[in-house]
Amino acid sequence: MSAGVEISVLTAPVPDAALDQLASVLVDCVEGGASVSFMSPFPHEQALAFFRKVANSVAAGDTVLLAARLDGRIVGTVQLGLDTPPNQPHRADLKKMLVHRAARGRGIGTDLMARVEAEARRLGRRLLVLDTVPGENGYRLYRRSGWTQVGIIPDYAMFPDGRLCDTALFWKRLDR
Repeated sequence: MSAGVEISVLTAPVPDAALDQLASVLVDCVEGGASVSFMSPFPHEQALAFFRKVANSVAAGDTVLLAARLDGRIVGTVQLGLDTPPNQPHRADLKKMLVHRAARGRGIGTDLMARVEAEARRLGRRLLVLDTVPGENGYRLYRRSGWTQVGIIPDYAMFPDGRLCDTALFWKRLDR
């Protein structure tokens, strides 16, 4: 674990202060140009509304929400989507890996990956999938973390400024 970083699972009910800090991380990532489903301008209130929906999914047992704290403040997050069809109880989706730009370069993304994979194992999920923009920070993190790229879908989504971007699909099988 990176020095001074604490990774925890946020359980229901997710505290309002945590939701506010998660929203700040999301806004920072969108402002930094990350293609994570949202367009610019992206106000804090919209990010907060998004994380309130995530909190409801946590309460329903459909999502595991992790937070990385540095000096007591949330600076990173990742989600494990558990809401899979009945014939895929062994699989989960990795979603919204986010690290605040001011906290990058400290290994927080690597720490989040290790913890989310441990949580997946604990829950009996042995196959993880995700999508990301080729060449961006997340893409490099997933490659370093042993994920396998399946392919690239051209013009799959948009950057926050409206430019089209490709999406790379990845999978990772977890050891028992």
